[in-house]
Amino acid sequence: MTNRYPRRIAAAASALAMAAGLAACGSESSQPAASASASSPPAVTRSAESFGRIADVVEKVQPSIVTVFARSGGGNQGVGSGVIYRSDGTILTNNHVVAGATRVDVAFADGSRAPGRVTATDPDTDLAVVRVDRTGLPAAHFEKSVPRIGSLAVVLGSPLGFEKTVTAGIVSGLHRQIPGSASETRALVDLIQTDAAISPGNSGGAVVDSAGSVLGISVAYVPPQQGAVAVGFAIPAATAARVADELLEHGRARHAYLGLQPGQLTPQTASELNVTSVGVVVYATIPGGPSDKAGLRPGDVLTAIAGQKVTTVEELFAALRQREPGESMAISYVRGGDPRTAQVQVADRPS
Repeated sequence: MTNRYPRRIAAAASALAMAAGLAACGSESSQPAASASASSPPAVTRSAESFGRIADVVEKVQPSIVTVFARSGGGNQGVGSGVIYRSDGTILTNNHVVAGATRVDVAFADGSRAPGRVTATDPDTDLAVVRVDRTGLPAAHFEKSVPRIGSLAVVLGSPLGFEKTVTAGIVSGLHRQIPGSASETRALVDLIQTDAAISPGNSGGAVVDSAGSVLGISVAYVPPQQGAVAVGFAIPAATAARVADELLEHGRARHAYLGLQPGQLTPQTASELNVTSVGVVVYATIPGGPSDKAGLRPGDVLTAIAGQKVTTVEELFAALRQREPGESMAISYVRGGDPRTAQVQVADRPS
């Protein structure tokens, strides 16, 4: 099994190039940065101080970062990274690192290795839980709050198999969707962007802050051949921790489900449907599903979910990422040129 990520996604890369300019490691509304008070030191000083602490951060967090070796039935071996989530031998990594693996081994920062077993996965967020028969491991701390744009971001993992590698940069953006990725995966939405170098093999590793807390799990990057200079992405730590806890407790994670097949609205389709606004076209609805019960039907064009505008399928997935199964919400849509609203109670996405 070859390491496909972090994570190069050809379709997404092409879409970005067409749109204004992706690859995946193995998405946008910006979060405003908090303003500094009059007594706060200049931002450049704080940044310099943060970068000066990188060695201390690495010394603190490195024991919690592992290398994941995944071998397929054909004998091919892929290399990824992981983060010790609990001291009882629970490792968190990307689903694409271990997908299809028949054997998994975990290498620790102290040089020791142990066989691992994949206990649960969640393709919707590209996360997986691996267990090893070891206890007393140094679990990382996951930061639940959203980081500030411009704050320190340190990436730890095993790019190209080079174990215990460290790169550093800043948080470049928040709530990113990767254009065109929906044709391959639902996972690349609501991501943290960083300019710290992320490469194949970093998948499943950690992006940490100046205090050594995990900000995110590395998942994707834009390759240089697409014209990018250090554009990488990570799953937010809050999302990773929520999914990991659900996988450990229930063996699966819950996700809001509309019960429809969405598609990008092209100019030709918009003309055929007599639609002038942008949105996401409904190709099909699942009989008896939430959208079907709410009266939505093929040919409708979704324009907003719970007041949040959706112009792409990726934005639709990102909006659903924020909702809980069982929650009722308003969906704005256009049918035959007429704007309408439906109340939909989302379900739990089937496994």
